[in-house]
Order: sequence, then C-alpha cells, then structure tokens
Amino acid sequence: MSTKIRTVEGEFEGLEALEGAGVRLRRLFGHSEVPRLDPFLLLDHFRSSNPSDYVAGFPWHPHRGIETVTYMLSGQVDHGDTLGNVGTIDSGDVQWMSSGSGILHQEMPRRMDGLLDGFQLWVNMPAKSKMSTPEYRGVRGTSFPIVHDDAGTTVKVVAGTFQGAVGPVNQLPVDPLYLDVTVRPGETFRAPTVLGHTTFAYPIEGSGTFDPVTHRTIPARHVAVYGDGESVEVKAGADGVRFLLVSGRPLREPVAWYGPIVMNRQEELDQAMRELRRGDFIKEKSPVVDE
Repeated sequence: MSTKIRTVEGEFEGLEALEGAGVRLRRLFGHSEVPRLDPFLLLDHFRSSNPSDYVAGFPWHPHRGIETVTYMLSGQVDHGDTLGNVGTIDSGDVQWMSSGSGILHQEMPRRMDGLLDGFQLWVNMPAKSKMSTPEYRGVRGTSFPIVHDDAGTTVKVVAGTFQGAVGPVNQLPVDPLYLDVTVRPGETFRAPTVLGHTTFAYPIEGSGTFDPVTHRTIPARHVAVYGDGESVEVKAGADGVRFLLVSGRPLREPVAWYGPIVMNRQEELDQAMRELRRGDFIKEKSPVVDE
C-alpha cells in the first residue's frame, strides 16, 4: 500500500530581527504565522562570524506556557535559570526547556573566532500543561543517535523515532519529531510522518527538491511548510543539502501571546504580568537534569 507523500504548501523566507539585548538573527516564522504551524510558534536562526552581532545575548527574561528548544551547530551559549541550572550549550548540544508555570533564564553566547550558528524553536504547550512544573533537559551532542544509510545520508535524531533510533528528548506533550538530516548530492531521503501532524523543513546549507510532486526547490534558510501526509521525500541538489525536519501534533487551542509568555486567554496573560510585577511569577523549582 502506497503512502501519501506530503507536498509543500508554503514557503517562508523570514525577516532579519534584533532580539534580546541586541542579537541579530533571522526570524523564519513567529507571531504572524499563528496558527498555521500549530503547535510551533517561532523559529529563529542566529548565524554570524561577527561577535558584535550576538555577544549582548539574552539576559534574564521570563517564559510561561511554552517549550524553548535551543540547538547549537557551532559555538557556545552560557545559560542559567531559576531551576538552578547553570552550564554551557556547546556545539552539537540541545537545550529543551519546558517553562510550564514559569521560569526566568538567560542565554549568553560566548565570543568566538569563526561562525556562531544555532537555532531556537518555540513549541506551544497544551492548556492542561501550561501551569505544570517546569522541566529542563540539557542533552550533549554525543547522546543523540545517528542513523546512516548506504547512500551516505546521515540523520541525527533529536526527538521522536527514525528507523528504530529514538531521540533522547521524549515524553513531550506534542509528540515531536526533530531530525537534523544531511543528504549527499543527487540522493533522496524519505521519512515517515504522522498523518495529521504539522510538519516543516528548514534547509541549513545547500538546497533540494522538497516536493516530489511539483518538484519545488527550497533554498537554504527558507522554511518549507508541508501539507498533510504520511511521509516526506527530499532530493538533494548539486551541492547536497542539510536540513532540519520538524513535526508535531497540533493543539488546536486558542493562543494568547505576549512577548515570551504564551497562554490561552488574555486574562491569563494579565495574571502573568501582575505576578511578574509583584515577584511571585515563579511557582516551583524542578530537579536539575543534564545528560
């Protein structure tokens, strides 16, 4: 029985933005794309060889109601939070933080020679989990399984399952799939996806045909948004392609979003702002987890 292959229904180029205390980055999608990528809220790519573009960092700030996923390709980011976690996200590492009822944290890129390159993805949390105990997952690059095939394709499994390899980030509300895929020139990559789950791909380097029906080519640093289906098929271009493939179960819940706080109703946002002002935003601490 053949499976329904997903086709590309949209493409986002993103916009240059200045965030935090002055970090230059590209915002691929964000507030204006809600609810098109439900449960995903935001994708930022920070990539620069100029330290003045990033050293100001993201000083202490709050989150509630979302998960933030920071993935470093190269460079280092120091972090600290009100859960008691202090450490460094190094090249290849992932920080997957569930803010739940509330957290304050900071993320400060280290000055370096060469290219600092990384991503932050925001994943919405369901209403029933938005006031849950915050959780922190710091996963070293060596903890992620790598799948190779005979064509030279490599797949790093951050979350979800691919060809029997299970990513170390699991038991999350939206059942995410998060893969870092590298395909050699002219080769084809195929991956199953869950019917009904929102799916997008983000080429980091190179380009490829991300839609075998229309043969639509997506260049580097553009987001391909897929329609529904049971699999994704990507054919690498002449220079090969490296891309993120991300998928998750949509929540189909109302979104009330202000800055770093995402709830379901305006009254919940107002409550969060009042708590920040009077100093009782943080509800509870969670054990430190660092793999």
